[in-house]
Amino acid sequence: MEQILNRIKDKIEIKISTKKRDDLYFFTVEKEQIEFILSYLKEQENFTHLAFMQAVDYLEDGKFQLTYMLYNYKIHINLGVNVLIDRKKAEMFSMHKLWPHIWQYQREIHELFGINFPGSPRVNESFVLEGWEEIPPMRRDFDTLEYSEKTFYQRPGRSTNDPKEYMKEKMYKNYADTPTIRREK
Repeated sequence: MEQILNRIKDKIEIKISTKKRDDLYFFTVEKEQIEFILSYLKEQENFTHLAFMQAVDYLEDGKFQLTYMLYNYKIHINLGVNVLIDRKKAEMFSMHKLWPHIWQYQREIHELFGINFPGSPRVNESFVLEGWEEIPPMRRDFDTLEYSEKTFYQRPGRSTNDPKEYMKEKMYKNYADTPTIRREK
């Protein structure tokens, strides 16, 4: 894998490179390089399988991270290619010409995070949240409590318990009266 990473470094600048295991690597590239590097990895380095694509919201930094998880069947290596994009203009190139099935991941990410993939098939159709009117629910600035209180009514007779006290009372009641065993040093 080191040879592959060196060949990649000869072609583009890698921002961050991490080895998690002998068969799992990650690196981060600039948005402008993503099409080139994904094409190169698929066509020249045999990372032919796109296992999945995911997004992470770094609200405090004003960024989304997209990860393209690739697999090479010949050398049995997983490679995650990360790219950071701006939250204010959350848009990324569609990679459906490289991997036709990626449109499903892009459609899901569009709906749940609000990241647009211009030109991606069916990207604007509902995926899971048919009729959703709020901000995308996987964005970290989406207030789930506020949404729940606004959308659902509180059933009568329900109460909220402090989890620590509830666990003590309900699950560990018999242990509360047991004296603590102290070991001599």
